[in-house]
Amino acid sequence: MIFLPSQEEILTNKIFLSAALPLVKVIATDVPKLAKKFEHAHAVIQVSALDPDSPAGKVGTHFVVNSGEWLVHHDKVDKRPHIELEFKSIEAMNGFFKGKIGPATLPKMRGVKNVGTFMAFMQVLLKMSSLLGAKEPPQDEETKKLLVKCFFYLLSSGISTLNKQGHEAIHNWALKSPDRVYAWAVNGYPELSAYIRVKAGKSKAGRGEYKRAMPFFTLRFKDLDSALGILMSIDDMLEATKAGRLIMDGAPEFGAQIGEYMITVGDLAT
Repeated sequence: MIFLPSQEEILTNKIFLSAALPLVKVIATDVPKLAKKFEHAHAVIQVSALDPDSPAGKVGTHFVVNSGEWLVHHDKVDKRPHIELEFKSIEAMNGFFKGKIGPATLPKMRGVKNVGTFMAFMQVLLKMSSLLGAKEPPQDEETKKLLVKCFFYLLSSGISTLNKQGHEAIHNWALKSPDRVYAWAVNGYPELSAYIRVKAGKSKAGRGEYKRAMPFFTLRFKDLDSALGILMSIDDMLEATKAGRLIMDGAPEFGAQIGEYMITVGDLAT
């Protein structure tokens, strides 16, 4: 008997495929010692999960790496990757990336004869896991910047992904929305920004500042520590707003709404 994954498992998996795994590129290019390991790499690297309900028989995200340049093909399966981590089910992949590592969740590893690139990719995955799974903010500024950037990208892409997958609350919000841009930013660090553009049920996540016009609403943080306080669920959003650590550039009710969707993404991904 084949047991199909629940809707929550499917939504969780889409978050990993379309929002979390693309962070591999960010980490592999932003961390110098990791970037160096891919300077001479030429490979298609895939993370996949078997899924009998999918036309390809599996779901996956793959990366095309050429001499340190990365292309991300999220939620797309490559038929002949050079390196692949293949999970036996969507549930196994979800469990693995939520830290439930054991015999039931470990993937098959293919292409390990390309040892150098394989090990470098595993180091990036471990770095991503340690960053997103951290309980306390890092001490050095570069790691703080990387973590904030990863969270911003995860949240903007995650909300957009849930809309496209028909998440009831988020898709209803998007259906009723005129053309609006919602952004995340930290004062003094424009390179860390991210945004989501929403219009009549459609959405698109973007990285960096939205420069076509001023965003309709921006969740702006005073500094890196203020951002991590909220992003890591250490600080209270209302208290942070009162103290000036969090600035809502726009009507506060939109901040509460975006905050709710941020929590939705976080609950599915952890």
